[in-house]
Amino acid sequence: MSVCVVDKVRTVSDTKREFYTHHTRPIVSVYRRIVEELMVEMHLLSVNVDFKYDPIYALGVVTAFERFMQGYQPEKDKASIFAALCKAIGNDPEQYRQHAGNVLEQAKQMSVEELIAKIGSPAENAGNSLVETLQAIANRPDFKYSRLFAIGLYTVLAESNIELIKDKEKRDRTLQQISEALHFLPDKLQKDLDLYRSNLDKMDQLLGVLEEALQAEKKKRVQQETEGKNNSINDVKN
Repeated sequence: MSVCVVDKVRTVSDTKREFYTHHTRPIVSVYRRIVEELMVEMHLLSVNVDFKYDPIYALGVVTAFERFMQGYQPEKDKASIFAALCKAIGNDPEQYRQHAGNVLEQAKQMSVEELIAKIGSPAENAGNSLVETLQAIANRPDFKYSRLFAIGLYTVLAESNIELIKDKEKRDRTLQQISEALHFLPDKLQKDLDLYRSNLDKMDQLLGVLEEALQAEKKKRVQQETEGKNNSINDVKN
C-alpha cells in the first residue's frame, strides 16, 4: 500500500516567524502595519499555484516598500526589513532590487505608446526583457494579477513618461489601453492604482505630521535644556 505525502503549505504565521529571524530589531509602530500587510500580500502570492514571479512584480514590491517606508528611522534598518520580507518567502532581496532596476532602465528607453504597441508584436522585443515579460503575460491565460504587479506597471509608465501620469485623462486612457493589451479587467487595475495613489497621499500627510511633531519635540527639549542651564547658573549665584 503506497502512502501519498502532501507537502505542507507554508502559513502566514510561518512567514512571520521567518521574517523575525532575519530582522530582530523592533519595528516602529507607525510602520509595523505597512510591513505586515506587505508581508502577508507577498506570502499569499508566493503560495498561490498560479503566481509566477516576474521583474514587474519585483519592481512593484520595491516601489511599494520604498514609498511607504519613507522617513523610517533608523534609516539603516530599512535594508534589513526589506531583506527579511524577501527571505521570509524564500526569495533573494538582491534579485528583487536588480530586476527592479533593470526594468526601470528599459522603461526609459521607449515611449509608453511604443511599449504598448510592442506587447502585441512578439517579433519586436529586440532582447528587451521588459517587453518580453509583458508579452508573456499577455499570452498567459492563467496569469495571477496582483496589486503589487499593478504598482510595478504604474512605476514603469511613470518612468517612461511622468507627465502622462500627472494628467488624469491621459493616464486613464493609457491604463485602459495597456489593460486591453494584457487582457486585464481595466476597472480592477484602475481601482488598485487609485487606492495606491490615495494611500501615498495619506502617507505624505502622515510624514508631515510626524515631522512637525519631531520639530516640536526638539524645540521643547532645547527649551528645557536652556531652562536647566539658567537654573543652574542662578543656583551658583545664590
